[in-house]
Amino acid sequence: MNALKSKLKLSAILLSCLSVMLIVSCSKSNGGGGGSTTPVKTVTSSGDPAQYGTPYNNVPNTQDMVIYEVNINTYTPATFSGAMARLDSIKALGVNVIWLMPTYPIGVLKSVGSPYCVMNYTGVNSQFGTLADLQAYVAAAHSLGMAVIMDWEANDTSWDNPWITANPSWYVQNSSGQIQQLSSYTDVAALNFNNQNMRLAMIKDMKYWIFAANIDGYRCDDADNAPADFWTQALDTLNNIKTHKLIYLAEGTTSGEISSGFQLDYAFSYYSSIKSLFAGSTSVSSLFATNTSEIASISASGTKLRYITNHDDASSDGSTITEYNGKQGALAAFAMVAYMGGVPLIYDSQEVGYPSAINFFNVVPVDYTANPDMVAAYKKILAFRAAHAAVKIGALTQYPDANIAAFEKTSGTDDVLILVNTKNSSETFTVPAALQNTTWINGFTGANITFSTQYTLPAYAYVALHR
Repeated sequence: MNALKSKLKLSAILLSCLSVMLIVSCSKSNGGGGGSTTPVKTVTSSGDPAQYGTPYNNVPNTQDMVIYEVNINTYTPATFSGAMARLDSIKALGVNVIWLMPTYPIGVLKSVGSPYCVMNYTGVNSQFGTLADLQAYVAAAHSLGMAVIMDWEANDTSWDNPWITANPSWYVQNSSGQIQQLSSYTDVAALNFNNQNMRLAMIKDMKYWIFAANIDGYRCDDADNAPADFWTQALDTLNNIKTHKLIYLAEGTTSGEISSGFQLDYAFSYYSSIKSLFAGSTSVSSLFATNTSEIASISASGTKLRYITNHDDASSDGSTITEYNGKQGALAAFAMVAYMGGVPLIYDSQEVGYPSAINFFNVVPVDYTANPDMVAAYKKILAFRAAHAAVKIGALTQYPDANIAAFEKTSGTDDVLILVNTKNSSETFTVPAALQNTTWINGFTGANITFSTQYTLPAYAYVALHR
């Protein structure tokens, strides 16, 4: 769910029949719901479940991550076991982090079917399977060398979440004491971040899955809508679990989220810019400007999640085949996402070129045997990224061209050059003097390329070179 876009709302949150004793140092502030309070550090708590399995010790560093978003509703059957059958294929793409979309029970009262309308924060959606099935899925991913992060909705709950009746003060209320919905979203009730007990219960439930299912962190939905000091409080507490190296991805855009402890947030502007570029309504130079400004907008400790689609966009904007003018256009766009900067994301179905929009409220079976040529291309794109530190952390030099995105990245002795034709027609790159008479190795074919003064690329072609 993205609060910055007008899309289908997905919301949710929590349950806990908590018999909880929390040892904390707390300071409450008065006032209306949703506001910020003085940060409270939750240091220790009692009642955490026993650790399931062995904590995964190969969680990748941020710069090395390739994330795959799993929407279980695209699998046949749409269950944890059905999703587990796809793990080998996902790993083969070059993925090392799985992001599981919400697996919690979905509220019924006032519900529109959103998986982000969470009725029980520590429950499992029975349509997908049981806790044991989820544990088995995480264990299987770990065995293949992939970390697993779960989705978290921190802003609201379903109207039939037990918190509603047990703890009404944990919600935003009007002057008559009526619990309020979140913004314009009728399916969820807004939580009150001025209530410290609510905060502590939520953090307790976030800890639950790290122990109970051995997960490796969270993607936090609509993170801009929760106070930054809550995220500091929550992530500081989770970081006290010294047995786990945890990943934190914010669906948000503010530098405050990185300061609060997230390693990644969303590249909303980059997505808009690359879509506009392939639609012919903006320029290559504009994409580079967006790349620079987005990265500069956050501290050096964080980076951006880059994508050509995700569950929101596949629902509202349609298939990547439509957005980027065919299979080759989608691959060209992804090559830029993978190589220009940040951490790349693949959403279920994009690697097989699913041709239609996917409403993630529904079961939408995808044929994962389709378009094996696209799957092979994704593997090559990501293999080149994995092989070159320059792609992941190198300094970027842009070579201006009206139609071809051309840039070089260097890190130490590693030197790569990326050329992407952003047009659905053959285009000729005027080779700058600095590149003339230089020889490179094609990272996909192994062939040598020596530049003269011009280099022609077919429609939506892309090359990744190194020397």
